[in-house]
Amino acid sequence: MKLPKIIQGGMGVAISDWNLAKSVSMAGHMGVVSGTGIGPVMIGRLMGGDREGHIRRALSHFPFQEPVRRILNRYYVADPITPQPPYKRLTMWTLKPPRALNEMTVIANFVEVFLAKEGHQNVVGLNLLEKLQMPTMASLYGAMLAQVDFVIMGAGIPLQIPGILDKLADHQAVSYRIDMQAADLEDDYQIHFDPQVIFPVVVEKIGRLPRPNFLPIISSVVLAKALIKRATGKINGFIIEAPTAGGHNAPPRGPMLLDEEGEPIYGKKDEVDLDKIKKLGLPFWMAGGYDSPEKLKEALDAGASGIQVGTSFAYCAESGMDDKIKRRVIQKVLDQDIKVRTDPLVSPTGYPFKVVQLDGTLSDPQIVHDRPRLCDIGMLRITYKRSDGKVGYRCSAEPVDQYLAKEGNLEDTVGKSCLCNNLLTTAGYGQHRKDGYVEPPIVTSGDGLTGIGKYVVPGEQAYTAQDVLDYLTGRKTPNQNDPQVAVAN
Repeated sequence: MKLPKIIQGGMGVAISDWNLAKSVSMAGHMGVVSGTGIGPVMIGRLMGGDREGHIRRALSHFPFQEPVRRILNRYYVADPITPQPPYKRLTMWTLKPPRALNEMTVIANFVEVFLAKEGHQNVVGLNLLEKLQMPTMASLYGAMLAQVDFVIMGAGIPLQIPGILDKLADHQAVSYRIDMQAADLEDDYQIHFDPQVIFPVVVEKIGRLPRPNFLPIISSVVLAKALIKRATGKINGFIIEAPTAGGHNAPPRGPMLLDEEGEPIYGKKDEVDLDKIKKLGLPFWMAGGYDSPEKLKEALDAGASGIQVGTSFAYCAESGMDDKIKRRVIQKVLDQDIKVRTDPLVSPTGYPFKVVQLDGTLSDPQIVHDRPRLCDIGMLRITYKRSDGKVGYRCSAEPVDQYLAKEGNLEDTVGKSCLCNNLLTTAGYGQHRKDGYVEPPIVTSGDGLTGIGKYVVPGEQAYTAQDVLDYLTGRKTPNQNDPQVAVAN
C-alpha cells in the first residue's frame, strides 16, 4: 500500500464526517472519519429525515438487515415536523451493554466508513479515542465490515488495539481491559464483544476481513517504544502530535504548570526527538502545526512519511461542522480577532482541550454557568470500583450532587463541561429539550486556526478541502487573507 503524504485529521464529533473524508480520499490522500459518538449522530441524521438518502443507502449495504430494520423503525422520520422533537438517546454504555447498543455502534461505524469509501479505491481511516473504551470493539468491527484501511487512535495508550484488530479480522470474540478508578492491583475488569453472538451467521456470510493498519497518536519516544514492545499485535506506524494540535492534547510531561492565563505550559521535554523516532523503523506522520508546504517538506526531510492536518479541514465546506459556526469563525479569523485557549479543566477526560473563544459557545463563562449540568449520553463516563465492591459509572461533568453521591471528589467537577452534548451541537445535532432549552456548542481547533484565511478568496467566507490540499502540495499560493502575506506586502 502506498502511504499517504497527507492525512486529514479525525475530528469528532462528526466534524470529520464521511463527506469530508471522501473528498480528501478521492483527491488521492487519506480521508479519516471520526467514530466518536457516531451512534447519536446517525440517529440525528435519521430523525432529521435523511434528506438525500445517504444513510439509508449505506444501511441497505449492511450484511445483516434485521437490525437495520429495527433501527429504521425506531429512529427514521420520513417527514420531520417543526419544531423537531428532542433526539432519542441510546442506552449508556456499561461493562455489559445490551445487544441493541452493540448493533447500533457497529452499524453506525459501518455506515460512516462505507460512505467515505463509496465510489473510489483510495484509503480511508477511522479515528477513535482510547479514553472512550467501552464502544471501541464494536466501533472497530463496524469499520472493518466496511473495509476501513487505517485505524488511528489517541487520548491514551492503546496497547490492546492491535491484537483486537487481529481477532476481529477472523470474527473472533474479543475482550478489552477497562481502566477502573479505585481498583485494587489484582482486579481485572473487562468488557467483551463477540461478533458471532451479535450477528450469528457472520462467518459463513462474510469470511475473513482485511486487518486495517494501526497508527497510534503519540507525543513522546518513550510512548512509541512502549507501544512497540508491549502492544498485543503489530503497530504499523505513528502519528506524532504536538501540543499545538486541536482537540485533546497530551498533558505536559512532568508536573502540570499553568501560565498567567491558566493554560498548560509545554517545554523542551514535550518535544519529540525525530532521529530516535526514525530509528524505530516504522512510518510516521507529523501533526500539530504542520499545515503548509514548507512544513510538509520539513517533515519529509526529517524522515516522516508525511503530515496529518486537522484544523484546516475543520472549516472547509465539506466538514461536518455547523455552517453558521464555520462562517462565524472564518470571519473572526479574517478580522484577526480569533483566539484558541488550551483549557486544562473543561474535558471530563482530564486531558487539556483546545477551545476556540467564540461568543455564544461554551468558551463564554456565563454560558457555562447558566447551562444545567446533566449527563444523558455518557460517552465520557468513567468506571470506578465502588466502596461496596461493585462497578459504578460517573462523569465529572454530570450534576455535582450526583457525582458526589457516586463517591467523586468535588474538585474534579470544577470547570467541566459535557463535551458529548456540546460537540454534537457543533456538528448540528444539538439537543433541544422539551422545556425549550437548546444545548450550546463548544468549538475546538489547533493553534493553526489563525492561518486558515489563506484558503479563503477575498470577499468570501468559505473554502473547500481541495483548496487545502492544493495549498499543502504547493499547487496553490496563499491569498491576501493570509496574515504572513499581508505582513510581507
